[in-house]
Amino acid sequence: MAAGDAVLREDASAPWYAGLTARHWRILWGSYLGWIFDGYEAVALVYALRPALNSILTPEQAQAPAFYVGAAIGITLLGWGIGGMLGGIAADYIGRKRMMMLSILGYAIFTGLTAFAGSFAQLALLRFITGLAIGSEWSTGIALVAETWPNRARPKGCGFLQSGFGGGAVLAAIVWAVLAATNPLGSESWRIMFALGALPAFVCLYLRRALEESERWMTALKEQRWAATTEDAQSGRVHKTAQRPFTLTEIFREPESRRRVLLATVMSFATTVGWWAVSSWLPAYTEALAKAAGEPANVWGPRMGIIYNIGAIAAYLVSGFLADAIGRRKFLILTYAGCLATSVLAYVWTGGLTTFMVIAFLNGVFTLGFSFSWMAIYLVELFTPAVRATAASFVFNGARLIAWIFPIIAGQIVTSFGGVARAALIMSSVYVLGLIVPWFMPETTGKPLPE
Repeated sequence: MAAGDAVLREDASAPWYAGLTARHWRILWGSYLGWIFDGYEAVALVYALRPALNSILTPEQAQAPAFYVGAAIGITLLGWGIGGMLGGIAADYIGRKRMMMLSILGYAIFTGLTAFAGSFAQLALLRFITGLAIGSEWSTGIALVAETWPNRARPKGCGFLQSGFGGGAVLAAIVWAVLAATNPLGSESWRIMFALGALPAFVCLYLRRALEESERWMTALKEQRWAATTEDAQSGRVHKTAQRPFTLTEIFREPESRRRVLLATVMSFATTVGWWAVSSWLPAYTEALAKAAGEPANVWGPRMGIIYNIGAIAAYLVSGFLADAIGRRKFLILTYAGCLATSVLAYVWTGGLTTFMVIAFLNGVFTLGFSFSWMAIYLVELFTPAVRATAASFVFNGARLIAWIFPIIAGQIVTSFGGVARAALIMSSVYVLGLIVPWFMPETTGKPLPE
């Protein structure tokens, strides 16, 4: 039990931040830095992809731009899913800190190399490798913060960490707005977006000195506690043994862990498909609205991106407080109901751009904010330290092994039906899954982290 936990249990009236030390904030800040650049990289792809394809596609390929947009995003997701699976497993074996440093260094290098892509094949390969590195960073940072922060502060800390993705997304939107306004390299200005993605390599220098390894994880390994959930450990079916079972096998071996993993993955699938096959089309849809209104598309597109991601950041920051206040199950249902409602509203809107910015803000709150923050807050509460990174990465990234094809499908729908709105409305129906699954998941509000 962490010292901070003991303090909080002695005084239930203490504020949520009681017991937090400089070490806790240092761990959060180090993990946050890595996730900022993940957010930057993911959104940089959304903004820079069309100009990049205009630059590198052959005349024949340029006849079907929506297909190549979907393919590039889908290939990135595929790499993200595979890398996340492998990285999460590795974090349960070599440690959270070491895996985080490797992943940040990897995606910094290959994001930077994307700036030199000269063909779609080169772009696709670099996006796949970058995805491998990005995927392995999230679960390590979440596990590290969850296992070091006191119980009462943990949901808030995980929500704060998740806000790094939104911060990186806003940074990408600002950079793209500046590039769109100044156009320093003409039609090749998109390359600057990816070149700047190499900066996270310097973050590794900070992480190497600032972060400490998770004591909960080290203790679980020392005491040979291999069960995936507290319920499985208490069932008596899992025995201590010097031979550690493979973590990916372990999360599926016992019934309670298997049930939690599969149900959570269904919700993760809804989140992932919803964002990449629906919300990622918002910049293009905004530009179409701007053109129809006689407004400059290159101004309103980035503007929407900034407003959308500000909504997401606001949601990240309050997600831990809201999830504690209303409970995990109600938080999940509210999240997916909001995703469905705001996505439909966004893509049926044909009115003024100012009102559309309000809709984009609300859509960012739900589709990027709450719909991703529940994974940071809730997943760590379902599994023990020995398999926590593996389970979280399977749920968060495993869904991408299925979802990666849906941006390509959405691109085909756009091509076939001649409009982004129809494809987005069809794909947004995936959020209905999030209204059903929470009723079958355990309520963990107020409970200590499984040991």
